[in-house]
Formats: sequence, C-alpha cells, structure tokens
Amino acid sequence: MKTVVFLSHFDGNLYLFRLPVMRALAGLGCRVIALSPRGNYSDRFKEFGVEHRSYRINRAGLNPFDAIRTIFELKRILAEIKPDILHTFTVKPNIYGTIAGRAANVKIIFNLVEGLGSFYILNTVKAKLIRFIIERLEKQIFSRSNICVFVNNDDPDYLIGKNIIERGKVILIKSVGIDTMLYNMDRFSKDNLNAAREEIGVGGNIVVLMVARAIWDKGVREYYEAASIVARRLENVRFVYVGGTDSGNPSCADQSFLDQGQVLYLGHREDIARLTAIADIYVLPSYREGLPRTLLEAASMQKPIVTTDTAGCRDVVKDGENGFLVPIKEAKPLAEKIEILVKDKKLRISMGKRSRERAVSEFELQKVVKAYVELYKGHL
Repeated sequence: MKTVVFLSHFDGNLYLFRLPVMRALAGLGCRVIALSPRGNYSDRFKEFGVEHRSYRINRAGLNPFDAIRTIFELKRILAEIKPDILHTFTVKPNIYGTIAGRAANVKIIFNLVEGLGSFYILNTVKAKLIRFIIERLEKQIFSRSNICVFVNNDDPDYLIGKNIIERGKVILIKSVGIDTMLYNMDRFSKDNLNAAREEIGVGGNIVVLMVARAIWDKGVREYYEAASIVARRLENVRFVYVGGTDSGNPSCADQSFLDQGQVLYLGHREDIARLTAIADIYVLPSYREGLPRTLLEAASMQKPIVTTDTAGCRDVVKDGENGFLVPIKEAKPLAEKIEILVKDKKLRISMGKRSRERAVSEFELQKVVKAYVELYKGHL
C-alpha cells in the first residue's frame, strides 16, 4: 500500500481544502495521512478514511529554536511513517517539511505555493528583510523538492524570474476547485432569497457584496470609499461586507472603521453561499491573492465580479467578460465599475452567466481533484 502524507500548519487547511483529493487517493487504496497540529478538525478525517497525526509548530513566531524543534519532530514522525510522497502546504510547512523529509529519506516531496503572502504587498524595511530571507530559504527548499504546485500564473513567473525555482519543477493547478453543484443559484428559491434579503435588511435594493477577512490588504478601505462614492450618486444600492476580524494580524481593520459609512458590516458568517446568492454584484479589491476561493464561489453562483488586476484575482476574472479588473489601492475606478453594473441589469446578467461558465470549465472541483490524482499516480 502506497502512503501519501499531507503536511500543513493548520488542520483546517487540510480538512476544508484538501479533503476531496485525500478521499480520492484513499479510494484508490492509498494510505493517506493528514499531518498537522491538533485542532478542531483533527478527529473528522477518520470518517473519510484518512488518518491524522499531530506535531507542534509556532505558527506566528520566527524563533530559530522553535523551528529546529519542529523539524526534528517532523523528521521523527516521517521516518516512522515512511511515506512514498510527502506534500507540504504553505511557507513554513514547505520549509520545515522539506528539510525534515529529506533527513527522513522521503523520496518524493511536493510543495504547494498558494500565494506569496503579505510580505510581497508591504514595502517596509521589515517586510523586505523577511521577503529576502524567505526567498533564500525557498531557493534551497525548491532545489530539494521534486515538484512545486502553484495556483496562479503570476507567482511561478516571479520565482522563475528571480532564479528561485527551475521552470521544470513548476506544475500549475489553479485553485483547490469549487463544487459548482453546491454553489449553484438553482439551490435557492425566490422565497429563500427574499427571506435572506429581509433578514439583513437590504430590501429590494441592488446588493454589492464583499467577503474577506477584515484586513486592509483585502482592500477593505477601498471598498468602503467606493461605497461612499456610489452612495452619493445612487440610492438603490446597498453595500454588504462579510468577514471576521483577526486581532493577531498587524493589518487587521479597526472595528470602529468597519461599523461606519455606507457599508452594512455583518462580521463573520457561516452562510456564505446564501449571502452570495442574494448579491447582484461581487467585489474583492484585494492587493494580492493566491487564488481566492470567494471569487470562485461568486463566479459559480453567476455573479458579475469587480476585482483587482493582481495575482490570483485576474486568474478568475477576464476584464470585460465576466467582470472588471481595476488597479489596486484605488477607490475611484472601483466605484466607477461598480456603478456601471448597478445601472445595467442586462450587463450584470450576461457577465454573471459567463462567470458561471468560467467556473464550470476551469475550476470545477472534480477536474482539480483529477489533476492532483494524476500528479500523484505519476510518482507512486
């Protein structure tokens, strides 16, 4: 029996986004192990035929002694498991896991880069220093791993251009996929939609929705400024923002800011599909992404999208086809494109249909799962 280990620093990352691939491998007779710090999702894997093993990691800190301890612990666990393939996810697991995997004589190691992170947005001295250190480490790590999977076009081009990774090691599999049957407008009746609108108090107005963590890097400020601009010109539109705050993140938006202006802030919600269903326009003015799942959800639910012309976002939206691309950190062009869609119902509908077509043709979950399974089968 072949063994595949999925390594992350958060059990939710594996459970929420990797489980379909893990289940597919288990269905093929593989022993599949989720290796992560213990959390709320750890006990849920077993019902899908996936084992869970835990390890310790300091997710927030950069203490080298913590890193060494984690690497030695991972080496011990991997030497015991003896996986045929180790697949690591996100920066720290990529670095720690690859070092530990090679020390434990794991023959095949895959990395996944889901985005280059906030240090590629900020231009502070600290951000530049950390970016420099990460790139030096990644160059060493990628030289030791077999393959690196990327989810958008921009990130591998950047790393290849800086001689951090060889082009031959790059595999592009866009996103974790979206279940287009689950995120489907046909699931919601007119009564369902009217009830949802009544619950949050938007009535029959045109709803402009943004769903993202409440951090400035997601374009929160620009969204609020665009809402103020549009609200001065039009009366039949309501701006709704959904996303929890993250007090541990230095880029976290202030609660006082979130609760003011023309935006109805709903905080963290679990019913994202239902809220997306009542939206007429979906907006994400993020500064940089891997490939945002919320855009895939909105596209699958036939929404015209206004997002930024940046890494990850432009992989989902083709400007003028299923939405509009605008510059990052600029509220005025964001407001202008939103206003175009508010005024033109036919355009909203036609762009929404093309969003759905794009989601089905490029990001359907089973297509993504098949691409991963074929990648693993080629190395087992």
